[in-house]
Amino acid sequence: MLHPRIAERYRNLLREARADLYDMHFRHLCELEDLRVELRELKEILSLLVTLRRQQAEGDLDALQRQLETALARIERDPNKPLH
Repeated sequence: MLHPRIAERYRNLLREARADLYDMHFRHLCELEDLRVELRELKEILSLLVTLRRQQAEGDLDALQRQLETALARIERDPNKPLH
């Protein structure tokens, strides 16, 4: 059996260690939640950027299509004239 003073010191050390572990766990949980919030925000930003880029690409495609149609309309092909 342990001497009473040693046993008390041992129990105190265990209580301190347990309290430190609970504090550390709580800090980790808080940090994890902060990271989850940041991840959600980054996903929203990415989604907005993808939407904007898609809209820009669609606009560019429409502009290119109009340019092509305009260029093709300028070329009046004579059906009796060979292509080459």
